Amino acid sequence: MTTTLFSSGLRKTLAGLVLGLAAVAAAPVAHADDALYDSFGGEAGLARVVDDFIANLTSDPRTRPYFAKTSIKRFRAKLNEHFCAELGGPCTYTGSSMAAVHKNLQIDRAAFNAVVENLQDAMDKNGVGFGAQNALLARLAPLHRQIETR
Repeated sequence: MTTTLFSSGLRKTLAGLVLGLAAVAAAPVAHADDALYDSFGGEAGLARVVDDFIANLTSDPRTRPYFAKTSIKRFRAKLNEHFCAELGGPCTYTGSSMAAVHKNLQIDRAAFNAVVENLQDAMDKNGVGFGAQNALLARLAPLHRQIETR
């Protein structure tokens, strides 16, 4: 005769708890900032923001000259990667450093600020909330040291 430590009901409860914990452990790990990435609408929403941002940049006389020799197709792909990574999405930025990309463009503070305005307009157009906009801008702002020509 064997003695059981737990009643049948308690064993089922413990078994359910163990299975539940195993399922949680096996679940994909979410990025810490998925909420921020999701506030941009995920992949599709971010792509719309990037498309509108590029349209703004290439039509604005303050920024258009900087994109005259740019492959817009490559720029779009790398910008999507960069923003996705900055927003905590499931992406890795594979482009060149900001310093290398902007090295010979002679970008001053006025041009940098025009780019920021164009990005804000694109985010507004796509319904990105004020807090989410500020979160992205706060992550991008330190890049001015690598982008602006001194």
